[in-house]
Amino acid sequence: MANSPIEPRFFESIDGARLAWRELGEGRPVVLIHGYFSDATTNWLKYGHAEEIAAAGFRVIMPDLRGHGASAKPHDAASYPPDVLMEDGKALVAHLGLSDYDLAGYSLGGRTVMRMLVNGATPRRVAVSGMGLDGIVHTQGRGAYFHNVLTNLGSFKQGTSEWLTEAFLKTTKGDPLALLRVLDTFVDTPAEALSTIRPPVLVVNGVDDHDNGSGEALAAALPDGRYASIPGNHMSAVMKPELGSTIADFLAA
Repeated sequence: MANSPIEPRFFESIDGARLAWRELGEGRPVVLIHGYFSDATTNWLKYGHAEEIAAAGFRVIMPDLRGHGASAKPHDAASYPPDVLMEDGKALVAHLGLSDYDLAGYSLGGRTVMRMLVNGATPRRVAVSGMGLDGIVHTQGRGAYFHNVLTNLGSFKQGTSEWLTEAFLKTTKGDPLALLRVLDTFVDTPAEALSTIRPPVLVVNGVDDHDNGSGEALAAALPDGRYASIPGNHMSAVMKPELGSTIADFLAA
């Protein structure tokens, strides 16, 4: 793991929102996008994934999504139009002047990566984790689950999935109002649009992660998709060293 905290840097996205990113390592750029309720530090730094990827020769670039982490968390609906997370991702790539780079994401970060791909992003290689086909083509299914959690905080029985999700929200000090708005940004990607994605894509999921549908089905829907499994479910796979090493090995191949 990184020995000391990495301070965020900031840029202004397309609407002037002040968004944060962190960097680790030197070499070929790879942008890693975290999941919903999380942030770059929790998703990529805490369990050593960014360090593993950096050690493979990469400049690891880790944004905090709008509404998360050190990035702006406005509460007004106008700040969360459909696909704004995709636009933010493309804005960061443009801000950093990246033309030859790789792209990876976990959960909502994986969905954001897929939205970037079908909207003109041209990375060399792509890794998507914690995401299945259902979570790409039918975003509101999972969105409804999170809407229920965020609008009924404090009401869930200990040990339930909803209780665990709320507990994770507390650990990341998430802003419930901003995170509710983030749900408005979700956009479905039609299966036919997936057939237009050209870069090789690795889908790597926890063997017990079924939260967003089938990772194997997502890989099969892509022209150059492949699938790998690692230990864990949706919440625990991100803690496993295999996540970072599998992504690093794929990107470095």
